[in-house]
Amino acid sequence: MIALDASRATVYALVAMRARVTPHATALDGAEGHFTYGELIARVVRIAADLAARGLTRGDRVAVISQNSVHYTMLQLAGAKLGLIIACQNWRLSASDLRYCVDLVDPALVVASARHMGIATEAAGDVPVALIDSFDARGNTECAAEPEDGIFIIHTSGTTGRPKAAVISHRAQIARMSALRLDIGILPGDGYISWAPMFHIGGTEHVMSTLMSGGPNVIVDGFDADAIIDALEAYPIGWLMLVPATIEPLIARIKERNPAIKGVRGVGCMAVLVPLSVVNEITTLVNAPYVNSFGATETGMPPLSGHIIPVGRAQDSLAKGLSILTELRLVGPDGRDVAPGEAGEAWVRGPTLFSGYWNAPEVNAKDFADGWFHMGDMFRLTERGYEFAGRSKYLIKSGGENIYPAEIERVLLADPRVADAIVVRKPDDRWGEVPVAVIARVDDTLTEDHVNEICAAELVSYKRPKGVVFVALDDLPRSVSGKILREVVEGMV
Repeated sequence: MIALDASRATVYALVAMRARVTPHATALDGAEGHFTYGELIARVVRIAADLAARGLTRGDRVAVISQNSVHYTMLQLAGAKLGLIIACQNWRLSASDLRYCVDLVDPALVVASARHMGIATEAAGDVPVALIDSFDARGNTECAAEPEDGIFIIHTSGTTGRPKAAVISHRAQIARMSALRLDIGILPGDGYISWAPMFHIGGTEHVMSTLMSGGPNVIVDGFDADAIIDALEAYPIGWLMLVPATIEPLIARIKERNPAIKGVRGVGCMAVLVPLSVVNEITTLVNAPYVNSFGATETGMPPLSGHIIPVGRAQDSLAKGLSILTELRLVGPDGRDVAPGEAGEAWVRGPTLFSGYWNAPEVNAKDFADGWFHMGDMFRLTERGYEFAGRSKYLIKSGGENIYPAEIERVLLADPRVADAIVVRKPDDRWGEVPVAVIARVDDTLTEDHVNEICAAELVSYKRPKGVVFVALDDLPRSVSGKILREVVEGMV
Protein backbone atom coordinates (compact mmCIF):
# COMPACT_ATOMS: atom_id res chain seq x y z
CA MET A 1 0.00 0.00 0.00
CA ILE A 2 1.21 3.50 -0.85
CA ALA A 3 0.18 4.81 2.57
CA LEU A 4 2.47 2.32 4.33
CA ASP A 5 5.61 4.28 3.49
CA ALA A 6 4.17 7.45 5.02
CA SER A 7 3.36 5.66 8.27
CA ARG A 8 6.88 4.41 8.99
CA ALA A 9 8.27 6.15 12.05
CA THR A 10 11.77 5.58 13.44
CA VAL A 11 13.55 6.94 16.47
CA TYR A 12 16.21 8.98 14.70
CA ALA A 13 13.67 10.64 12.39
CA LEU A 14 11.52 11.71 15.35
CA VAL A 15 14.50 13.13 17.27
CA ALA A 16 15.71 14.95 14.16
CA MET A 17 12.24 16.47 13.86
CA ARG A 18 12.54 17.88 17.37
CA ALA A 19 15.82 19.48 16.30
CA ARG A 20 14.04 21.23 13.45
CA VAL A 21 11.25 22.50 15.69
CA THR A 22 13.29 23.43 18.79
CA PRO A 23 16.96 23.53 17.71
CA HIS A 24 18.05 25.64 20.69
CA ALA A 25 16.38 23.54 23.40
CA THR A 26 18.62 21.45 25.66
CA ALA A 27 18.96 17.85 24.50
CA LEU A 28 21.92 16.50 26.50
CA ASP A 29 23.69 17.83 29.56
CA GLY A 30 26.61 15.84 30.95
CA ALA A 31 30.21 15.94 32.07
CA GLU A 32 31.31 16.07 28.43
CA GLY A 33 29.30 19.20 27.68
CA HIS A 34 25.91 20.75 27.02
CA PHE A 35 24.23 20.11 23.66
CA THR A 36 21.13 21.62 22.13
CA TYR A 37 18.97 19.57 19.78
CA GLY A 38 20.56 21.30 16.80
CA GLU A 39 24.07 20.58 18.07
CA LEU A 40 23.15 16.99 18.91
CA ILE A 41 21.88 16.14 15.44
CA ALA A 42 24.89 17.83 13.82
CA ARG A 43 27.18 15.56 15.87
CA VAL A 44 25.09 12.47 15.17
CA VAL A 45 25.22 13.10 11.41
CA ARG A 46 29.02 13.12 11.55
CA ILE A 47 29.16 9.96 13.67
CA ALA A 48 26.82 8.17 11.27
CA ALA A 49 28.98 9.21 8.32
CA ASP A 50 32.05 7.78 10.08
CA LEU A 51 30.30 4.48 10.84
CA ALA A 52 29.12 4.20 7.24
CA ALA A 53 32.65 4.91 5.99
CA ARG A 54 33.84 1.93 8.06
CA GLY A 55 31.48 -0.28 6.07
CA LEU A 56 28.71 -0.73 8.64
CA THR A 57 25.27 -1.20 7.13
CA ARG A 58 21.70 -1.78 8.24
CA GLY A 59 21.34 -4.79 10.55
CA ASP A 60 24.97 -4.82 11.74
CA ARG A 61 25.51 -4.93 15.49
CA VAL A 62 27.81 -2.55 17.37
CA ALA A 63 28.80 -3.71 20.86
CA VAL A 64 29.35 -0.82 23.28
CA ILE A 65 31.37 -1.06 26.49
CA SER A 66 31.30 2.31 28.21
CA GLN A 67 30.17 4.22 31.26
CA ASN A 68 27.33 6.73 30.84
CA SER A 69 28.23 9.72 28.68
CA VAL A 70 26.72 11.97 26.05
CA HIS A 71 28.91 10.12 23.51
CA TYR A 72 27.03 6.91 24.28
CA THR A 73 23.69 8.52 23.41
CA MET A 74 25.10 10.12 20.27
CA LEU A 75 26.41 6.75 19.09
CA GLN A 76 23.01 5.18 19.73
CA LEU A 77 21.27 7.83 17.66
CA ALA A 78 23.79 7.45 14.84
CA GLY A 79 23.13 3.73 14.86
CA ALA A 80 19.40 4.42 14.82
CA LYS A 81 19.86 6.51 11.69
CA LEU A 82 21.77 3.80 9.82
CA GLY A 83 19.64 0.90 11.02
CA LEU A 84 22.43 -0.54 13.16
CA ILE A 85 21.66 -2.37 16.41
CA ILE A 86 23.57 -0.99 19.39
CA ALA A 87 24.31 -3.90 21.75
CA CYS A 88 24.78 -2.33 25.18
CA GLN A 89 27.28 -4.38 27.19
CA ASN A 90 27.52 -4.77 30.96
CA TRP A 91 31.10 -3.81 31.84
CA ARG A 92 30.54 -5.13 35.37
CA LEU A 93 30.51 -8.72 34.15
CA SER A 94 33.44 -11.10 34.50
CA ALA A 95 35.77 -11.24 31.50
CA SER A 96 34.35 -14.61 30.40
CA ASP A 97 30.71 -13.49 30.69
CA LEU A 98 31.42 -10.25 28.84
CA ARG A 99 33.14 -12.15 26.06
CA TYR A 100 30.12 -14.47 25.87
CA CYS A 101 27.73 -11.51 25.50
CA VAL A 102 29.86 -9.87 22.82
CA ASP A 103 30.22 -13.12 20.89
CA LEU A 104 26.48 -13.75 21.13
CA VAL A 105 25.59 -10.62 19.15
CA ASP A 106 28.40 -11.14 16.61
CA PRO A 107 29.25 -7.43 16.23
CA ALA A 108 30.88 -5.78 13.25
CA LEU A 109 32.50 -3.27 15.60
CA VAL A 110 33.20 -2.93 19.32
CA VAL A 111 33.12 0.60 20.74
CA ALA A 112 34.58 1.45 24.13
CA SER A 113 35.36 4.39 26.35
CA ALA A 114 38.96 4.97 27.40
CA ARG A 115 38.10 3.74 30.89
CA HIS A 116 36.96 0.35 29.60
CA MET A 117 39.24 -0.07 26.61
CA GLY A 118 41.25 -2.85 28.27
CA ILE A 119 38.30 -5.19 28.90
CA ALA A 120 36.75 -4.20 25.58
CA THR A 121 39.84 -5.20 23.63
CA GLU A 122 39.95 -8.52 25.45
CA ALA A 123 36.26 -9.20 24.84
CA ALA A 124 36.40 -8.13 21.18
CA GLY A 125 38.82 -10.81 20.04
CA ASP A 126 39.35 -10.26 16.31
CA VAL A 127 36.59 -7.65 15.99
CA PRO A 128 37.82 -4.05 15.41
CA VAL A 129 37.65 -1.72 18.43
CA ALA A 130 37.14 2.06 18.39
CA LEU A 131 37.03 4.81 21.02
CA ILE A 132 33.51 6.04 21.67
CA ASP A 133 34.42 9.72 21.21
CA SER A 134 36.57 9.24 18.09
CA PHE A 135 33.87 9.18 15.36
CA ASP A 136 33.91 12.25 13.14
CA ALA A 137 33.51 12.32 9.37
CA ARG A 138 32.05 14.69 6.83
CA GLY A 139 29.22 13.66 4.58
CA ASN A 140 25.63 12.63 4.96
CA THR A 141 23.86 9.30 5.09
CA GLU A 142 20.30 8.26 4.50
CA CYS A 143 18.02 7.27 7.36
CA ALA A 144 18.02 3.56 6.57
CA ALA A 145 16.16 2.09 9.56
CA GLU A 146 12.73 0.48 9.37
CA PRO A 147 10.23 0.38 12.27
CA GLU A 148 10.78 -3.32 13.01
CA ASP A 149 14.57 -3.06 12.89
CA GLY A 150 16.32 -3.44 16.20
CA ILE A 151 17.63 -0.24 17.74
CA PHE A 152 19.08 -1.73 20.94
CA ILE A 153 20.12 -5.04 22.37
CA ILE A 154 19.87 -5.06 26.15
CA HIS A 155 21.11 -8.15 27.96
CA THR A 156 18.93 -9.60 30.70
CA SER A 157 20.43 -9.98 34.16
CA GLY A 158 20.98 -13.72 33.83
CA THR A 159 20.58 -14.47 37.54
CA THR A 160 19.75 -18.12 36.86
CA GLY A 161 21.88 -18.68 33.75
CA ARG A 162 23.66 -16.93 30.90
CA PRO A 163 22.30 -13.49 29.99
CA LYS A 164 19.93 -13.35 27.03
CA ALA A 165 20.09 -10.58 24.44
CA ALA A 166 16.71 -8.83 24.15
CA VAL A 167 16.18 -6.94 20.88
CA ILE A 168 14.15 -3.72 21.16
CA SER A 169 12.86 -2.31 17.88
CA HIS A 170 12.13 1.25 16.81
CA ARG A 171 8.43 0.38 16.97
CA ALA A 172 8.72 -0.86 20.53
CA GLN A 173 10.77 2.14 21.60
CA ILE A 174 8.21 4.59 20.21
CA ALA A 175 5.34 2.68 21.86
CA ARG A 176 7.19 2.60 25.19
CA MET A 177 7.65 6.35 25.05
CA SER A 178 3.93 6.77 24.44
CA ALA A 179 2.79 4.35 27.15
CA LEU A 180 4.96 5.87 29.88
CA ARG A 181 3.83 9.39 29.11
CA LEU A 182 0.17 8.43 29.07
CA ASP A 183 0.41 6.45 32.33
CA ILE A 184 2.36 9.06 34.31
CA GLY A 185 1.26 12.28 32.64
CA ILE A 186 4.69 13.34 31.34
CA LEU A 187 4.54 16.42 29.11
CA PRO A 188 6.71 17.57 26.20
CA GLY A 189 9.72 19.35 27.63
CA ASP A 190 9.86 17.24 30.80
CA GLY A 191 13.37 15.88 31.29
CA TYR A 192 15.05 12.69 32.40
CA ILE A 193 18.06 11.97 34.60
CA SER A 194 19.99 9.01 33.21
CA TRP A 195 22.13 7.74 36.09
CA ALA A 196 21.43 3.99 35.78
CA PRO A 197 24.01 2.27 33.55
CA MET A 198 23.26 2.66 29.86
CA PHE A 199 23.59 -1.08 29.42
CA HIS A 200 20.37 -1.21 31.44
CA ILE A 201 16.94 -0.23 30.14
CA GLY A 202 16.65 2.52 32.78
CA GLY A 203 19.77 4.22 31.46
CA THR A 204 19.03 3.99 27.75
CA GLU A 205 15.34 3.61 26.91
CA HIS A 206 14.07 6.71 28.69
CA VAL A 207 16.77 8.95 27.24
CA MET A 208 15.53 8.08 23.76
CA SER A 209 11.92 8.57 24.83
CA THR A 210 12.73 12.02 26.22
CA LEU A 211 14.64 13.01 23.09
CA MET A 212 11.68 12.00 20.91
CA SER A 213 9.42 14.26 22.97
CA GLY A 214 11.83 17.22 23.00
CA GLY A 215 12.92 17.23 26.65
CA PRO A 216 16.35 17.64 28.28
CA ASN A 217 18.42 14.67 29.40
CA VAL A 218 20.99 14.89 32.18
CA ILE A 219 23.58 12.13 31.81
CA VAL A 220 25.19 11.06 35.11
CA ASP A 221 27.98 8.52 35.48
CA GLY A 222 26.27 6.27 38.02
CA PHE A 223 24.16 7.08 41.07
CA ASP A 224 25.26 10.43 42.50
CA ALA A 225 22.76 12.04 44.85
CA ASP A 226 24.22 15.53 44.46
CA ALA A 227 24.28 15.33 40.66
CA ILE A 228 20.65 14.19 40.69
CA ILE A 229 19.64 17.04 42.99
CA ASP A 230 21.52 19.52 40.78
CA ALA A 231 19.49 18.26 37.83
CA LEU A 232 16.24 18.57 39.80
CA GLU A 233 17.08 22.21 40.46
CA ALA A 234 17.96 22.87 36.80
CA TYR A 235 15.20 21.10 34.85
CA PRO A 236 11.60 19.92 35.21
CA ILE A 237 11.73 16.11 35.33
CA GLY A 238 9.09 13.73 34.03
CA TRP A 239 10.00 10.47 35.71
CA LEU A 240 12.64 10.51 38.44
CA MET A 241 13.64 6.87 38.15
CA LEU A 242 14.97 5.51 41.45
CA VAL A 243 15.55 1.86 42.33
CA PRO A 244 15.03 0.68 45.91
CA ALA A 245 18.66 0.87 47.00
CA THR A 246 19.02 4.51 45.91
CA ILE A 247 15.92 6.06 47.45
CA GLU A 248 17.03 6.41 51.06
CA PRO A 249 20.47 7.88 50.20
CA LEU A 250 18.72 10.48 48.04
CA ILE A 251 16.23 11.21 50.82
CA ALA A 252 19.09 11.91 53.23
CA ARG A 253 20.84 14.27 50.81
CA ILE A 254 17.63 16.15 49.94
CA LYS A 255 17.06 16.77 53.64
CA GLU A 256 20.58 18.14 53.97
CA ARG A 257 20.43 20.40 50.90
CA ASN A 258 16.76 21.44 50.88
CA PRO A 259 16.84 22.07 47.12
CA ALA A 260 14.46 24.18 45.04
CA ILE A 261 13.14 21.38 42.83
CA LYS A 262 11.73 22.53 39.49
CA GLY A 263 9.06 19.84 39.39
CA VAL A 264 8.67 16.06 39.08
CA ARG A 265 5.74 14.15 37.50
CA GLY A 266 6.51 10.78 39.11
CA VAL A 267 9.22 9.23 41.26
CA GLY A 268 10.56 5.76 42.00
CA CYS A 269 9.65 2.32 40.69
CA MET A 270 8.87 -1.18 41.98
CA ALA A 271 6.86 -0.08 45.01
CA VAL A 272 6.51 -3.65 46.28
CA LEU A 273 10.26 -3.65 47.02
CA VAL A 274 10.23 -0.46 49.10
CA PRO A 275 8.95 0.04 52.68
CA LEU A 276 5.75 2.09 52.74
CA SER A 277 7.30 4.71 55.02
CA VAL A 278 10.06 5.29 52.46
CA VAL A 279 7.54 5.58 49.61
CA ASN A 280 5.65 8.22 51.58
CA GLU A 281 8.80 10.15 52.47
CA ILE A 282 10.28 10.41 48.97
CA THR A 283 6.96 11.43 47.43
CA THR A 284 6.55 14.16 50.05
CA LEU A 285 10.09 15.49 49.56
CA VAL A 286 9.85 15.80 45.77
CA ASN A 287 6.07 16.50 45.77
CA ALA A 288 5.35 13.83 43.19
CA PRO A 289 3.37 10.57 43.21
CA TYR A 290 5.15 7.23 43.34
CA VAL A 291 5.30 5.19 40.13
CA ASN A 292 3.88 1.83 41.18
CA SER A 293 5.50 0.09 38.26
CA PHE A 294 5.95 -3.40 36.99
CA GLY A 295 7.68 -3.96 33.68
CA ALA A 296 10.72 -5.66 32.19
CA THR A 297 13.44 -5.24 29.61
CA GLU A 298 11.24 -7.28 27.30
CA THR A 299 8.06 -5.24 27.80
CA GLY A 300 9.13 -1.74 28.80
CA MET A 301 7.12 -0.09 31.58
CA PRO A 302 4.04 -2.21 30.75
CA PRO A 303 2.22 -4.37 31.54
CA LEU A 304 1.41 -3.01 35.01
CA SER A 305 2.61 0.56 35.51
CA GLY A 306 -0.77 2.23 35.15
CA HIS A 307 -1.21 3.15 38.81
CA ILE A 308 0.58 5.91 40.71
CA ILE A 309 0.50 6.29 44.48
CA PRO A 310 -0.53 9.80 45.63
CA VAL A 311 1.95 11.87 47.60
CA GLY A 312 2.37 10.50 51.13
CA ARG A 313 -0.45 7.99 50.80
CA ALA A 314 1.07 4.56 50.31
CA GLN A 315 -1.19 1.91 51.83
CA ASP A 316 -0.84 -1.77 52.69
CA SER A 317 -2.01 -2.81 49.24
CA LEU A 318 0.39 -2.01 46.43
CA ALA A 319 -1.81 -3.56 43.77
CA LYS A 320 -0.92 -2.43 40.27
CA GLY A 321 -2.92 -1.02 37.39
CA LEU A 322 -2.87 -2.05 33.75
CA SER A 323 -0.65 0.05 31.50
CA ILE A 324 -1.96 1.70 28.40
CA LEU A 325 -1.25 -0.03 25.04
CA THR A 326 -1.27 -3.42 26.79
CA GLU A 327 -3.26 -6.65 26.69
CA LEU A 328 -2.76 -8.92 29.70
CA ARG A 329 -3.87 -12.43 30.65
CA LEU A 330 -3.23 -14.35 33.87
CA VAL A 331 -2.76 -17.96 32.87
CA GLY A 332 -2.52 -21.21 34.81
CA PRO A 333 -0.29 -24.23 34.06
CA ASP A 334 -3.05 -25.65 31.83
CA GLY A 335 -2.85 -22.64 29.50
CA ARG A 336 -6.23 -21.30 30.57
CA ASP A 337 -7.03 -17.98 32.23
CA VAL A 338 -7.27 -18.31 36.00
CA ALA A 339 -10.29 -17.18 38.00
CA PRO A 340 -10.19 -13.80 39.80
CA GLY A 341 -8.20 -14.10 43.01
CA GLU A 342 -6.07 -17.01 41.75
CA ALA A 343 -2.40 -16.65 40.86
CA GLY A 344 -1.57 -16.91 37.18
CA GLU A 345 1.42 -16.15 34.96
CA ALA A 346 1.33 -12.81 33.17
CA TRP A 347 0.99 -13.21 29.40
CA VAL A 348 1.38 -9.94 27.52
CA ARG A 349 0.62 -8.63 24.05
CA GLY A 350 1.07 -5.13 22.65
CA PRO A 351 3.33 -2.77 20.66
CA THR A 352 5.83 -2.19 23.50
CA LEU A 353 7.04 -5.80 23.34
CA PHE A 354 10.58 -6.58 22.31
CA SER A 355 11.30 -8.58 19.14
CA GLY A 356 12.68 -11.67 20.86
CA TYR A 357 16.08 -12.79 22.09
CA TRP A 358 18.96 -12.61 19.65
CA ASN A 359 20.04 -15.99 18.30
CA ALA A 360 17.74 -17.95 20.65
CA PRO A 361 15.03 -19.59 18.51
CA GLU A 362 14.10 -22.29 21.04
CA VAL A 363 13.69 -19.79 23.89
CA ASN A 364 11.65 -17.49 21.65
CA ALA A 365 9.36 -20.33 20.56
CA LYS A 366 8.66 -21.18 24.20
CA ASP A 367 8.30 -17.62 25.54
CA PHE A 368 6.04 -16.48 22.68
CA ALA A 369 3.87 -19.60 22.50
CA ASP A 370 0.23 -19.00 21.55
CA GLY A 371 0.96 -15.48 20.33
CA TRP A 372 1.60 -13.96 23.77
CA PHE A 373 4.84 -13.20 25.62
CA HIS A 374 5.05 -15.28 28.79
CA MET A 375 6.71 -13.13 31.46
CA GLY A 376 7.22 -15.74 34.16
CA ASP A 377 5.75 -13.37 36.76
CA MET A 378 2.69 -14.31 38.78
CA PHE A 379 -0.22 -12.00 39.67
CA ARG A 380 -3.66 -12.19 41.23
CA LEU A 381 -6.48 -9.94 40.04
CA THR A 382 -8.40 -8.71 43.09
CA GLU A 383 -10.78 -5.85 43.82
CA ARG A 384 -7.73 -3.71 44.56
CA GLY A 385 -6.01 -4.46 41.26
CA TYR A 386 -3.22 -6.76 40.13
CA GLU A 387 -1.25 -8.05 43.12
CA PHE A 388 2.20 -9.48 42.54
CA ALA A 389 2.56 -13.09 43.68
CA GLY A 390 6.17 -13.83 42.70
CA ARG A 391 8.09 -15.54 39.93
CA SER A 392 6.67 -18.72 38.43
CA LYS A 393 10.16 -20.18 38.57
CA TYR A 394 10.54 -19.32 42.25
CA LEU A 395 7.73 -21.09 43.98
CA ILE A 396 7.94 -22.41 47.54
CA LYS A 397 6.03 -25.70 47.79
CA SER A 398 5.51 -26.39 51.47
CA GLY A 399 3.52 -29.46 52.45
CA GLY A 400 1.70 -29.43 49.12
CA GLU A 401 0.78 -25.73 49.36
CA ASN A 402 2.07 -23.11 46.91
CA ILE A 403 3.67 -20.04 48.49
CA TYR A 404 4.75 -17.02 46.46
CA PRO A 405 7.38 -15.00 48.36
CA ALA A 406 5.98 -11.62 47.31
CA GLU A 407 2.88 -12.19 49.43
CA ILE A 408 5.01 -12.41 52.58
CA GLU A 409 7.37 -9.62 51.54
CA ARG A 410 4.47 -7.21 51.11
CA VAL A 411 3.50 -7.74 54.76
CA LEU A 412 7.07 -7.31 56.01
CA LEU A 413 7.78 -4.17 54.00
CA ALA A 414 4.66 -2.49 55.34
CA ASP A 415 6.26 -2.32 58.80
CA PRO A 416 8.30 0.89 59.32
CA ARG A 417 10.94 -1.03 61.27
CA VAL A 418 11.90 -2.96 58.13
CA ALA A 419 14.38 -1.34 55.74
CA ASP A 420 14.18 -4.16 53.21
CA ALA A 421 13.20 -7.81 53.15
CA ILE A 422 13.15 -10.87 50.94
CA VAL A 423 11.72 -14.35 51.45
CA VAL A 424 13.52 -17.45 50.20
CA ARG A 425 12.97 -21.18 50.48
CA LYS A 426 14.86 -23.56 52.74
CA PRO A 427 14.78 -27.37 52.65
CA ASP A 428 12.76 -28.94 55.45
CA ASP A 429 12.54 -32.63 56.43
CA ARG A 430 8.84 -32.43 57.28
CA TRP A 431 7.39 -29.99 54.75
CA GLY A 432 9.84 -30.35 51.88
CA GLU A 433 10.68 -26.65 51.97
CA VAL A 434 9.62 -23.68 54.04
CA PRO A 435 9.79 -19.87 53.68
CA VAL A 436 12.52 -17.96 55.51
CA ALA A 437 12.52 -14.16 55.84
CA VAL A 438 15.80 -12.28 55.41
CA ILE A 439 15.39 -8.77 56.82
CA ALA A 440 17.41 -5.59 57.03
CA ARG A 441 16.17 -3.56 60.00
CA VAL A 442 15.72 0.16 60.52
CA ASP A 443 15.13 -0.51 64.22
CA ASP A 444 17.37 -3.09 65.88
CA THR A 445 14.74 -3.74 68.54
CA LEU A 446 12.73 -5.63 65.93
CA THR A 447 12.95 -9.31 66.88
CA GLU A 448 11.94 -12.61 65.35
CA ASP A 449 8.96 -12.69 67.70
CA HIS A 450 7.85 -9.32 66.37
CA VAL A 451 8.15 -10.59 62.80
CA ASN A 452 6.05 -13.60 63.67
CA GLU A 453 3.38 -11.32 65.14
CA ILE A 454 3.34 -9.15 62.02
CA CYS A 455 2.88 -12.16 59.76
CA ALA A 456 0.33 -13.88 62.00
CA ALA A 457 -1.93 -10.84 61.70
CA GLU A 458 -1.98 -10.97 57.88
CA LEU A 459 -1.10 -14.46 56.66
CA VAL A 460 -2.46 -17.97 57.02
CA SER A 461 -0.19 -20.26 59.01
CA TYR A 462 1.49 -22.12 56.16
CA LYS A 463 2.58 -18.84 54.54
CA ARG A 464 4.30 -17.49 57.64
CA PRO A 465 8.13 -17.60 57.68
CA LYS A 466 9.55 -20.56 59.54
CA GLY A 467 12.74 -18.65 60.25
CA VAL A 468 14.04 -15.08 60.30
CA VAL A 469 17.56 -13.94 59.44
CA PHE A 470 18.62 -10.35 60.14
CA VAL A 471 21.32 -8.82 57.91
CA ALA A 472 22.78 -5.41 57.19
CA LEU A 473 21.13 -3.54 54.32
CA ASP A 474 24.39 -3.42 52.36
CA ASP A 475 24.76 -7.19 52.65
CA LEU A 476 21.71 -7.86 50.47
CA PRO A 477 23.06 -8.72 46.99
CA ARG A 478 21.38 -6.78 44.18
CA SER A 479 21.12 -6.69 40.42
CA VAL A 480 21.86 -3.56 38.39
CA SER A 481 18.18 -2.55 38.67
CA GLY A 482 18.31 -2.77 42.46
CA LYS A 483 16.38 -6.02 42.81
CA ILE A 484 17.63 -8.35 45.52
CA LEU A 485 19.08 -11.50 43.97
CA ARG A 486 16.84 -14.14 45.49
CA GLU A 487 18.91 -17.14 44.44
CA VAL A 488 22.03 -15.60 46.02
CA VAL A 489 20.21 -14.86 49.26
CA GLU A 490 18.95 -18.44 49.32
CA GLY A 491 22.55 -19.56 49.64
CA MET A 492 22.96 -17.33 52.68
CA VAL A 493 20.34 -19.15 54.77
